[in-house]
Amino acid sequence: MKPTTAPRTYRVKSFGCQMNVYDGERMAEMLGERGILPAPEGEEADLVVLNTCHIRERAAEKVYSDIGRLVKAGAKEGKTPLIAVAGCVAQAEGDEIMARAPAVSMVVGPQAYHRLPAMIDKAVQGERNSDTDMPAIAKFAALPERRKSAPAAFLTVQEGCDKFCTYCVVPYTRGAEISRPFADLTLEARRLVEAGAREITLLGQNVSAWSGEDERGHGVGLAGLIRALAEVDGLARIRYTTSHPADMDDALIAAHGEVPKLMPYLHLPVQSGSDRVLKAMNRSHSADSYLRLLERFRAARPDLALSGDFIVGFPGETEAEFAETLALVDAVGYAQAYSFKYSPRPGTPAATMADQVGMDVMDERLQRLQAAINRDQHAFNRASEGRDCEVLVERKGKLPGQWLGKSPWLQSVWFEGDCAIGDLVRVHLAEAGPNSLRGVVRETVAA
Repeated sequence: MKPTTAPRTYRVKSFGCQMNVYDGERMAEMLGERGILPAPEGEEADLVVLNTCHIRERAAEKVYSDIGRLVKAGAKEGKTPLIAVAGCVAQAEGDEIMARAPAVSMVVGPQAYHRLPAMIDKAVQGERNSDTDMPAIAKFAALPERRKSAPAAFLTVQEGCDKFCTYCVVPYTRGAEISRPFADLTLEARRLVEAGAREITLLGQNVSAWSGEDERGHGVGLAGLIRALAEVDGLARIRYTTSHPADMDDALIAAHGEVPKLMPYLHLPVQSGSDRVLKAMNRSHSADSYLRLLERFRAARPDLALSGDFIVGFPGETEAEFAETLALVDAVGYAQAYSFKYSPRPGTPAATMADQVGMDVMDERLQRLQAAINRDQHAFNRASEGRDCEVLVERKGKLPGQWLGKSPWLQSVWFEGDCAIGDLVRVHLAEAGPNSLRGVVRETVAA
């Protein structure tokens, strides 16, 4: 690799989960601190960061495809950009990427991206370099202060996972469960609000496992952190994702009924309605214990909207076991849910299990599951017609005078009115569609 000029513009392309979105935002902030600017729309960037996800099949191949497109576009411009591969694919397959893709200047894992500026300096000097070290939480101390925020912001509070579900690569790419300190999180939350955030979503691979010591030295869990953040002036809404049923304690359930700023929405993955499949997945819950847990949350907050994750076609899943998943969906009535075909990930126990389900069977089951989920989402939206609620304005719509935002139940709402991004607007939910609702503005709520 030959020395090159320092990059003046960048583009960060993030794939996958909300934590990757957060990481991508923080990398962009670091680049901004170095005086590197976002590339104008339609122009090639001097530096491209591919912030990758390793959850789905062929994730690495998609990375190589993106690298090829960047090289081809650079050839037309007469200059290939500096390319950095970040995220979980970088962590899992960094050495192979460096060997297979000479156009890549840097490979950096999700726990080491705070070192990206120094890696860029080396790349500019012609040195290809890789860093997939996994320092416990050290990166957060090195990240720049948040100076600008969207109305709805992410805040990573916990990383890693100790559950070792047999299908999942997260424990290998993100490491063991680690909680960020309480004081760091309350400080970052206040700075986010000062920078423009009205809503904060607390993120973690297993966010409900967060624990720490509050300002009095008392041990607290996620509920204690939520209650502390609810005291931050100017913060109107709190959400959290993603949780594991094993870590949902009494205090967190109570918080849903007692903290007005905690939105009435719970994303709690179940993955299957079959107890045999759940055991094979190394999930610690049963279908019945999951349903009973949801009942407790609904008792604390009766208007709670529920969301979940499902995997169809896990090795050995029979038609009868898939029918148990459909029955669980019917029993819950999800406001929304996410469903995926099983994807064997190298190095996970499930990848070598017998009785791998055929792709045609998975395709057919996924269609049936998504039809049931879409049915219930539309029903939830229709049941919201006639409600008045606050909507956080997040962006402009496609038409003049149109605005888009989220209801407390995380529904997309569009409406027309005299308002601005970041406003909380009281809206009458007038008409429901499958994926959004039309609202009529009642009034703008004071900050």
